[in-house]
Amino acid sequence: MADIAVIGGSGFYELLEDAERIEVDTPFGLPSEKITVGTVGGRDVAFLPRHGKDHQFPAHRINYRANLWALRSLGVRQILAPCAVGSLRRELGPGSIVVPDQIVDRTTGRTQTFYDRGAVHVSFADPYCAHGRTAALKAAAATGTHATDGGAMVVIDGPRFSTRAESQWYASAGWSLVNMTGHPEAVLARELALCYTSVALVTDLDAGISAEESVSQEEVFKVFAQNVQRLREIILETVEELPAARTCGCSEVLDGMTVPLDLP
Repeated sequence: MADIAVIGGSGFYELLEDAERIEVDTPFGLPSEKITVGTVGGRDVAFLPRHGKDHQFPAHRINYRANLWALRSLGVRQILAPCAVGSLRRELGPGSIVVPDQIVDRTTGRTQTFYDRGAVHVSFADPYCAHGRTAALKAAAATGTHATDGGAMVVIDGPRFSTRAESQWYASAGWSLVNMTGHPEAVLARELALCYTSVALVTDLDAGISAEESVSQEEVFKVFAQNVQRLREIILETVEELPAARTCGCSEVLDGMTVPLDLP
């Protein structure tokens, strides 16, 4: 059992001490990979690679429902979600760390709810856990890294990158980041009354920011590899900063509702 989970990718497999891998089945199928459970600073933590161990699942093919359900069934109530993002603001260049406070869904066709029956309308005005965000910002400062507090992350289907016109449109709307995995992961976590906090690493300036540049997979992977150790340090520190007892509103989001599922 674990009360904290990290949903991440390359560079996060060595996070945990005394780790064991657990296979968890769910009513929605298998998660992306077996879940690794171990300790960080004396706290029980689960790790799940969202794209699978060998990155076999592109963003639009991830079984997000199985991933979140499996984590809750192991006792997880707080989730940290490090991710790579493109920047829609020139001042947030490659290597920048951002703790977003808003999300914009531009995906299509992704299953984004557990509740296909009844009236279960969860509050999502503030999609990220306020206490988790505070912990992440404090952790970044403790590791000597400046993290930008806030910003809207627009989530697209991929796997292609944005056109210049799309990128310019997103930027003109005042959004800060672009990503392919943040939705429906965040809303599914909310539907299970889980705390969810995103910590974003900027790997590139998106296509519309500069007329001379465009995004390439090679450059994204290169910048991520150069900065993943810093991101790991922030996540490890955030685990220790997270409150042992939840007093945020995330835990109460389903209060008073009739939920048509037996939650784990």
